[in-house]
Amino acid sequence: MANHKSAEKRNRQNKLRNARNAHIRSTMRSFVKKLRIAIAEGDTETANAVLEKAIPYIDKAATKGVIHKATASRKIGRLAKLVSNTTAAE
Repeated sequence: MANHKSAEKRNRQNKLRNARNAHIRSTMRSFVKKLRIAIAEGDTETANAVLEKAIPYIDKAATKGVIHKATASRKIGRLAKLVSNTTAAE
């Protein structure tokens, strides 16, 4: 337990950041999951729509420091490649 005012403040800040980061990470994962489901079903229109929504959110997670910027770039590249391959297959 925190014994100093500064440590108590730090704990409050950490709680808020943890909640914010968890929300951003969860939402990002939900977008990725929706995209992968759309690709698995072969629904290219939905996949393209979800990809357009997912890319800015993945970038936002990187900007906020929830994930590393290289991780965000890699995720975006792989998802875009999946959608591109699905579209080309049709």
